[in-house]
Amino acid sequence: MEATRGMFCGNNDDLVNPLNSMGMQVSCILVVSHFFNVVLKTMGQPGSIAQILAGLGLGQLSRITYIKDTFFPESSINYYEVVSFFSRIHFMFLFGLEMNPHYAMRNLRLVSLVACGGTLMGAIFGLSVSFYLFQEFETNNAPMPYFCMIIMLVVSYTSSPMVIRLAAELRFAASNVGQIAVSSALITEMSVLLFFNVMINWGKQYHHLTGFACLVNTGTTCFINKYLATWLNKRNQNQKYLKAHELLLILLLLLVSSMIVEILGYNSISNCFIIGLCFPKEGKSARTLLHKLGYSIYNFALPVYFGYLGLQCDLITVFQSLDGVVNMAIIILLSIGSKLSGTLIVCHFLRIPTTEGIFLGFLLNTRGYADVLLFGSAANNPIVFHRDAYNVLFVSIIINTIISGIIVSFLARGEEKMFANNHTAIEPQKMEDELRILACVYDPRQVSAVLAAVLAIHGDRASPSTTYLMHLIELVKKIKSNLLYHEKENEDINGDEDYGGNDVVEINNALDVFTADTKILVHQRREVSPFPCLYEDICNDAEDLQVTIILLPFHKHQRIDGKLESGKEGIRITNQKVLRHAPCSVGIIVERGLYKVPRFSSLVTSETVQNVATLFFGGSDDREALAWSLRISRHPRINLTIIRFLLSSSSSQSEQIESGESKDKEILMSLSGEETVNEVDNAFMVDFYNRYVTSGQIGYVEKFVNDGAQTVESLKEIGDLYSLFIVGKGGRGHCSLTIGMSDWEECPELGTVGDVLASSDFEIHGSVLVVQQHRDSKKGLMND
Repeated sequence: MEATRGMFCGNNDDLVNPLNSMGMQVSCILVVSHFFNVVLKTMGQPGSIAQILAGLGLGQLSRITYIKDTFFPESSINYYEVVSFFSRIHFMFLFGLEMNPHYAMRNLRLVSLVACGGTLMGAIFGLSVSFYLFQEFETNNAPMPYFCMIIMLVVSYTSSPMVIRLAAELRFAASNVGQIAVSSALITEMSVLLFFNVMINWGKQYHHLTGFACLVNTGTTCFINKYLATWLNKRNQNQKYLKAHELLLILLLLLVSSMIVEILGYNSISNCFIIGLCFPKEGKSARTLLHKLGYSIYNFALPVYFGYLGLQCDLITVFQSLDGVVNMAIIILLSIGSKLSGTLIVCHFLRIPTTEGIFLGFLLNTRGYADVLLFGSAANNPIVFHRDAYNVLFVSIIINTIISGIIVSFLARGEEKMFANNHTAIEPQKMEDELRILACVYDPRQVSAVLAAVLAIHGDRASPSTTYLMHLIELVKKIKSNLLYHEKENEDINGDEDYGGNDVVEINNALDVFTADTKILVHQRREVSPFPCLYEDICNDAEDLQVTIILLPFHKHQRIDGKLESGKEGIRITNQKVLRHAPCSVGIIVERGLYKVPRFSSLVTSETVQNVATLFFGGSDDREALAWSLRISRHPRINLTIIRFLLSSSSSQSEQIESGESKDKEILMSLSGEETVNEVDNAFMVDFYNRYVTSGQIGYVEKFVNDGAQTVESLKEIGDLYSLFIVGKGGRGHCSLTIGMSDWEECPELGTVGDVLASSDFEIHGSVLVVQQHRDSKKGLMND
């Protein structure tokens, strides 16, 4: 609020020197912040803690007379407030744009209780100590209830930007604990911000009208952004990102909206966050904002913002007085105690483990972004308290955040099991469990088949799911760029725009069409690495994102004559390494049937029902393939049939089944062949048959063969009937049904059956999805 008024009402007689001083200040802040980051990173501390310490250190240096006169003159403060204002609104907008509220919406009761536990306990603790602090602080004759509410907010607050930065940097954002913490922090922050804004404006004239005007302003901006983003997404479709003037138009709208809120007397933090949260997440506009703002915000804006906060913090004055140290210690202990006790009580009620409760308590006790500025505005309000009292509160918040951040970092390294991915395969999952998919593509030709597989696995979209599309790019030693100057106008600030070339545009356009047609939001990622190391990036991202499925494209593509032509050998080697080291289940999609319409990849745009077959021979991979198929069968345009291969010796039992001479129990027990499945397969098929086949949801066919040769002949018979074949990679041990099929083995990474289906000599008109269930690395991979 003060920053906005200063832009219009400040004294601008001396313009050049303050701007020069501000430039020197920004340079100092960036250098010191990155120095702290380099030093603390070796100790396992996140970058946000380094930024806080850098701001705190510069704040104390500014108390030295010579340094203050040279680098921090009073005349530059107004300009610096303006820079801080711009940094704050852009960061909160970016944070809202990156935020995914779906987890909070699905688990509203859980995250609300966790948020309320720490917040209510903080309010109680803050109220209990506020009477003592009211006597200690010089409050400028402020009403006691008003002062008590300020202290309650200070103790209760949680900064969601700080929580999500810690979660991202310590790599537990995708875990269940991380999602609970982020969602709970968001609820806490928005509630406290709303209460604070209402409180500081309650006594003003026409506060109801100004509050309503802020709501109308925020809603109008969100409405304009919706149609503006749609219009910009349709313009210049052959460009990777928006042009500079189009990007500035969106940011100018954000700036105008924030300034209106600030001039009306409210803080614009909530306004910027809501605008970012409501901004359309799909298309070129959101992609450009995330791409262009992310680097500059996290590497420049945040250090500058913390530097300005550090300038306001007088640490020396607080520690010169014993009363100041005692009051500061009381506030810190109350903050930590309230968050820990409140969170642990709720976690005990929700039956969350105590270790997770302690971790959540410290994580929700972090401050550092919005709250410092919010409560800093109280120092400029004559009815609240004196500047010395504000210094105590300010230092308490900073030190409290540093303590909590260090403890969270220590706990995150020591409790790795807390963040382990419990959903590494689909088979043991329930339908209501969240499904996380990491789909990989190397070039635009593979996008259609991969996105079709993603759409199919989403099923009817009733169960929660999150999808990431990763563009894998080979890093070459030297790249010669022949781009013209105007083609490099929108080049990435990181300097990696040359990687991917026009493939990036084609992939982005295909993904935009997919999102528009299916309404499935896909988060884009990109990895640039040499082929020998590319599998590590895939596996590390899969582990960080805690995905259940990795989808990989086959290294071959279909030619005009229908034959499969090999692509880069590096793609094949990467796929093989991912299969060996993946932290979850893996699927390889082989696109075939290019000239048979409809085909599986047309599922994205066609209304035609696609026939899909799942081949079951037995083993862990086939059970995983069947679990994938169950999800796929929920799609309204897919007709699924399970084709089970059995030894011919089981045919008499099957005839008895179909004639109805046996009871249900005997029917299902007779489904097992002596040499094809073990007890686990039999139990799995019993349950599957009873649930889905007998009810008519899924078709079921049996094929009786004696050996691998008859299996191949059976596959040829059904090659024209289905647009997709799903089969497990292996895990069958010595299976009589596939004996002899490996004699013409060409691609062992597809397994025995998958290799036959993907062979150029085997004519089928359907794509192939080969599934490998996640295996414990200690047990090793099972071979066919």
